[in-house]
Amino acid sequence: MQTVLAPIPVILAAYLLGSVPFAMISSKLFGLADPRTYGSGNPGATNVLRSGNKKAALFTLLGDALKGWVAVFAAQQAGLSNALIGLVALAVFFGHLFPVFLKFKGGKGVATAAGVLLALDPILGLMVLGTWLLVAYISRYSSLAALIAAATAPLYSALMHGTDGQFAVVGIIALALIIKHWQNLQRLMAGQESRIGSKKKG
Repeated sequence: MQTVLAPIPVILAAYLLGSVPFAMISSKLFGLADPRTYGSGNPGATNVLRSGNKKAALFTLLGDALKGWVAVFAAQQAGLSNALIGLVALAVFFGHLFPVFLKFKGGKGVATAAGVLLALDPILGLMVLGTWLLVAYISRYSSLAALIAAATAPLYSALMHGTDGQFAVVGIIALALIIKHWQNLQRLMAGQESRIGSKKKG
């Protein structure tokens, strides 16, 4: 049975959930410096890891992924239409990229995208996550893993379900991830990109 909910409040709630900055929360909980002041300056799990505190990085990773999963799962359980579930998925993801609580300067969205995909389609999410883990393990570059995982996500979706509404949502998320990692790609090509676990500078 379809539940009728006004789209704007639902989308706004998803955006606000996506805006919750777990990198900032974990840094305060573990007594770390603001992650925007060191390393890449990105409020995300990979940069928090550069502080040397693995627990804080894990907390950030799980928090960012969980908010993406919770938003989509809640929309599914509420019986919303597929179109509105897709909008919720995009809202929570872009909430992380452009959070109102951090003056619209957020993280790069990898963990939140993973949470969103795992809720939309667990098999698709696991395939994308597996791609990220494999590339990250081999290369030790989080950004390269993110770029390849993002590029393959729409391909996996198309192979599994064709070019349906889910393909459009996955494609938009993938494109946004690639754009957010564009500077990382330039550093990779110049041999200047930091590897996973490298310590913060400054």
